[in-house]
Amino acid sequence: MHTAEFNRILAPPKQSFFLMGPRGSGKSTWLRSTYGDAHVIDLLSEETYQNLLAYPALFADQLRAVKSGSWVVIDEIQRLPQLLNEVHRLIEEKRLRFVLCGSSARKLRRAGVNLLAGRALNRAMHPFLPEELGGRFELDSALQYGLLPVVFDSEAKAEALSAYAQFYLKQEIQAEALVKNLPGFARFLPVAALFHGQTVNVSTIARDAGVARTTVSGYLEILEETLLCFRLPAYEAKLRVRERKLPKWYWCDPGLARSMKRVSGPVVPEERGPLFEGLVAQVIRAYRDYRGICSDMYYWAPAGGALTEVDFLLEQRGRFVAIEAKSGGNFTESWCRGLRAASELKGLKRRLIVYPRGPVLRTAEGIEVLPFKEFCALLASDELWRS
Repeated sequence: MHTAEFNRILAPPKQSFFLMGPRGSGKSTWLRSTYGDAHVIDLLSEETYQNLLAYPALFADQLRAVKSGSWVVIDEIQRLPQLLNEVHRLIEEKRLRFVLCGSSARKLRRAGVNLLAGRALNRAMHPFLPEELGGRFELDSALQYGLLPVVFDSEAKAEALSAYAQFYLKQEIQAEALVKNLPGFARFLPVAALFHGQTVNVSTIARDAGVARTTVSGYLEILEETLLCFRLPAYEAKLRVRERKLPKWYWCDPGLARSMKRVSGPVVPEERGPLFEGLVAQVIRAYRDYRGICSDMYYWAPAGGALTEVDFLLEQRGRFVAIEAKSGGNFTESWCRGLRAASELKGLKRRLIVYPRGPVLRTAEGIEVLPFKEFCALLASDELWRS
């Protein structure tokens, strides 16, 4: 079964929108199946890109013949962000509707370009979710190879992951001239991958990668803006103790984190915790973007209280759901420590522990223990905020 045959849960908007997501997340496949009648301008095509770069007026010439109210898909919009001025005009004058697709927000954010001032919504495409894969989802495989469609669809997943890392360096970084020192960036990637699920120590990364501390900060921004990584901020509230301010760092896919570390083969025990936590983080993030299950997500950890950290704190209109991800096979009372410490948080409605597989449990104090499959089903439903 090819990835095109899976039903993605991203709902297509009725007005123009930006669609951003990492390379290989299935954006183009989804666009083909959803907007099959749209006029397509693919800037990944070198011929198209070079023609429009040399003669920008060709863009308007192409769309002059497109019927008013029609959909136009522009793939890899970040390669020619100056086209957005013309997109703006065509939305206003001709009522064309645009899907502006890309794998990097960096050029769009930094070029001072016209971002259409609310005339286009923002949407994201993520790696596969268990809901989208149905019976094809396997947790152990997801931790080892990840859920990027470009890898999931491959008969040689390990090789596909390795090729993805090389393609990223060549196409996203070198071709777009995002860094001046490509060897330094290549040394940085496996070091940064070691911090999956941790607060980032910029000084340590700089030392181990052999680059300047300020350079590492820029590299981290590149990973975030090319949508491979995301930061999870610490929740700041006036509790009895002072919260840490450093964000935690996650890669968008377990297989990608392993590939960047240049690790292959079965997942070893010391990897399993961060990989499982990262998968839970990514699933929550995807449902936030697709279904609006929360307005914000954080982690919570009092200063000096490493043993009382709560992995995820979801907020919705002043209410909170606290979530712990545990990769062990059997529930133990020690798993509840962080959730107990956060129990005084005002507006806390629910406390959940997620673990790979096993029975659904509920402690005497109301902490719910859910296997990963049931947790994903909860996020897919409308029941998360109903304790």
